[in-house]
Amino acid sequence: MIRVTVVYEAQLLRDALVDLLRSSGVLAVSSLPHWPQGPASVASAPDVYVADAECLPTTAVVPATASVPPSTPAAAPAGGSALLALIPAQRPGVLRRAHAAGATGFVDKNGSKCRLLEAVQRVAKGERFIDDTLALGFLQAAEMPLTRRELSVLSLAANGAPVAEIAATLYLSKGTVRNYMASVIRKVGARNRVDAIRIAQGAGWT
Repeated sequence: MIRVTVVYEAQLLRDALVDLLRSSGVLAVSSLPHWPQGPASVASAPDVYVADAECLPTTAVVPATASVPPSTPAAAPAGGSALLALIPAQRPGVLRRAHAAGATGFVDKNGSKCRLLEAVQRVAKGERFIDDTLALGFLQAAEMPLTRRELSVLSLAANGAPVAEIAATLYLSKGTVRNYMASVIRKVGARNRVDAIRIAQGAGWT
C-alpha cells in the first residue's frame, strides 16, 4: 500500500483531500497542516507527499529520511519520499517554487480525481507526472524575469517593510534597495512599487 501524506494549510480542504485519496482503497493517507522541517524517520516518511504548492515555503525541499546519506538528492524517490504538487492555474511562480522544491509530479488543481490518483501511483514508482494543462505554466515559470535578489527585495516590500528595513535585512545600502526595486518595476511592466507587488503576487512569484 502506498503511504501518502497530504500537506494543506486549510483544514476543510485538507480533510476533503484525505477522504478523496482514501476512497481509492489502495492508499494509506495521513496529513499535515504545514510543510515538514528536517529529516523524517524511516518509519514515518511517506512514499508520496501530496502538497498544495501555494503553501510550500520558498526554501522547501523534499525531506530526506534519517537513514539517507546527506549527499543523496532530497527529491530522489529511491532514497525517500516523492513530492506531488497541486498547482493552481495561472500561477507560474508557484509552479517554479514546486519545481525548485524537488517535485516530480505536478497536478492541476482544476483536474479530475482520476488524474490525481494516477499521479500518486506514478510518482510513488519514481516516475514523473505533469498535467498537460500545466505546459504553458512551465513556459511562463521558465521566463520569470526577476533575479533571486530582486525577489528577496520584493518579498520584503510585499510584507510592508520600508526601504531601510529591507536594506538592513539583506545587508544592502538603501540606494541599492531602491535600484533593485526600480529594476523590478521595469521588468514586470508595473507603474509603481504597489503595482509590482500586485503583479508578482498574482503570478505566484512572492
